[in-house]
Amino acid sequence: MVKPVLVLNGPNLNLLGVREPEIYGTTTLEDVRSACTTRAESLGLSVDFHQSNHEGELVDLIQRSKTDNSGIVINAAAYTHTSVAIMDALKMCGIPIVEVHLSNIYQREPFRHHSYVSSVANGVICGFGSKGYELALEAMEQIINA
Repeated sequence: MVKPVLVLNGPNLNLLGVREPEIYGTTTLEDVRSACTTRAESLGLSVDFHQSNHEGELVDLIQRSKTDNSGIVINAAAYTHTSVAIMDALKMCGIPIVEVHLSNIYQREPFRHHSYVSSVANGVICGFGSKGYELALEAMEQIINA
């Protein structure tokens, strides 16, 4: 049995559906969780879904993933552009990583064009809204079963 895929969400993603819907849409994080669970099951996977506004908590989850999970789908949100700690934890976890963003970060402010996560991820999906999570799970299934 394949271990669950850790789906990790960073700061302010708990406000999806309310926060800047013109950028992030009206889908809530609970909607994302439900869609991820359904898509994972159809791929023969399961998900371990978390959100935190706290960098250290995200690092703790990543560190545990080495033994608890088969891969990580991560939307580090603002920490994407600032957190060497999250990058270092991801680098050390030794499992596949797919980075996901709801918006196309390359069409936004210049500071969002740099991602610490991308340097350690197997791939990046951005700009497809909440559908990006499902695409990330499809990519993860291919990586795990390669």
